[in-house]
Amino acid sequence: MYCFDKKRRLLKKKDFDVVFNQPNKTVTSEFVILHKANTLGYARLGLALSKKLVPKAHQRNRLKRLLRESFRTHPLPAVDVIFLARHGVAKVENKVIATKLGLTWNKLIAFYGN
Repeated sequence: MYCFDKKRRLLKKKDFDVVFNQPNKTVTSEFVILHKANTLGYARLGLALSKKLVPKAHQRNRLKRLLRESFRTHPLPAVDVIFLARHGVAKVENKVIATKLGLTWNKLIAFYGN
């Protein structure tokens, strides 16, 4: 069974701070991905979708679902990833976001190896 385990999430402030303090960045027109290698042997995802950038709850929830599913289906190396939304991401179609995320995950795989 496929699921997005709790161990694959960045949940604590100290986990976020490790990535925020010395991040590598991947930037697109819709979002910014901050990433840093970890020693756990698996990838973890953190989401930062503010009400200011994505005002409606259903839009934030849609983005979270897309991000989690894309993250879950792409085998990434041991890296902590934080997704930061940019203005206008809520208006972009699911297909476009999924395509850009796929390209971003491929960049991370090339950067860290797998």
